[in-house]
Amino acid sequence: MFLAYWTNNLPHFLGPHWGNIGIRYYGLAYVLGFLAGAWLLARYARAGRSQLPVEKIADLIFALVIGVMLGGRIGSFLLYHPEQLRHDPLSFFRVWEGGMASHGGMVGVVLALAWFARSSKIRFFHLADLITSVGSAGLFFGRIANFINGELWGRPSRVAWAVIFPASPPPLMPRHPSQLYEAALEGALLFAFMQWRFWRSDVVRRRPGRLAGEYLAVYAVVRVIGEYFREPDADVSLILGLSRGTFYSLFLVVAGLWLIRRPSRPLEPATR
Repeated sequence: MFLAYWTNNLPHFLGPHWGNIGIRYYGLAYVLGFLAGAWLLARYARAGRSQLPVEKIADLIFALVIGVMLGGRIGSFLLYHPEQLRHDPLSFFRVWEGGMASHGGMVGVVLALAWFARSSKIRFFHLADLITSVGSAGLFFGRIANFINGELWGRPSRVAWAVIFPASPPPLMPRHPSQLYEAALEGALLFAFMQWRFWRSDVVRRRPGRLAGEYLAVYAVVRVIGEYFREPDADVSLILGLSRGTFYSLFLVVAGLWLIRRPSRPLEPATR
């Protein structure tokens, strides 16, 4: 019945691997995301649209790597699988088994930015604008890696582009490739919007923090759209009838609207 649908049997490693040792596409996605962010931040600085000097970009990226990895990992357990952390605490360190939460990663980014802003004496909300303007590049690569790994699959569907994911619960059936929907929405679309706002307006200089607020609000909307096509995790309960991803996104809307309406003083002109 389902012979016409493509089955996702893509390898999880780039090139040869030995057991769990090798270049995973998921890890490669993080590397590409951070490299894209660093390149854009350097371009901002050279264009005179950023107060983050080129020589400090590597330090910021390092802080963000720590924030994203710890925040995403801790968030995965606290927001989605708290019982696993109690029953099997060592599973936190088995990173090859997967388990990262984008909402937790955002909290880690906020903490890393707060620390870096204080140590470098650069305004926090300016840094937040810079990072949110490039962050969707990482989300794009990450969702593509989710698809390659055959995880976080969508709801059953008979659309022509539906995919069979062998790791999904039996009986196997075609499903929405919701990872690709999220890559398009959270990644490509949101990235294009943020780059358009960054380069085509003076919002970063005039209203520090507003661009970050727009990012949070729009991300929450497209995340909810993506959640509509995504199959809720079987071992994760709903909250008020909503998936965890949808419920946590409501807090992002509130935070985003607060940042958008928050009064702020303009930045001083950047020095090249």
